[in-house]
Amino acid sequence: MPDKLSIIVVEPDRDRAMLIVDSLAEAGDYDLHVISEVTGLARKVTALNPDVVLVDIANPSRDMLEELTLASGPLDRPVAMFVDQSDDGLTRAAIEAGVSAYVVAGLKPERVKPVMDAAVARFHMFQRMRTELETTKRALEERKVIDRAKGLLMKARGLGEDEAYALLRKAAMDQGKRVADVAQALVTTAGLLG
Repeated sequence: MPDKLSIIVVEPDRDRAMLIVDSLAEAGDYDLHVISEVTGLARKVTALNPDVVLVDIANPSRDMLEELTLASGPLDRPVAMFVDQSDDGLTRAAIEAGVSAYVVAGLKPERVKPVMDAAVARFHMFQRMRTELETTKRALEERKVIDRAKGLLMKARGLGEDEAYALLRKAAMDQGKRVADVAQALVTTAGLLG
């Protein structure tokens, strides 16, 4: 994230919005924007493209959470919500929507910055986990393709597993490609011919 965080504060009540803005202004140098109207939130947030979204809504609705999901891209940036009251369904919906911090009856000016910091830290932790999961999934898929290509070579040429892998590796080196790419080409070709 850049040195100066861009923060959107979504708060319909002007006095409460100013509490949050003043609290953040005391805590650091931020580029702050206040959105007081939830209608059209997705368009407004997309236009401003903030680093963090802070939402203070007395009674969030499922429609508001859906709009927030479209607006904030919780997978793209940290989102912290402060609500006056909630129920299990709304809490679950907020977390499933990707909200990084969900605080019930917790809007106190001195808590805004620590909650925001926790939301940012949690967001980055989950972002790393998502990246690691995608890398692992990709590696497993590549392993499956390599195993299928080895099987094809073993059957077609009467090779052992180690010999089939060595042949794949040599072909990859000769072509300046990755073993997984050569294996995918072999599997695809075999599928077309078979």
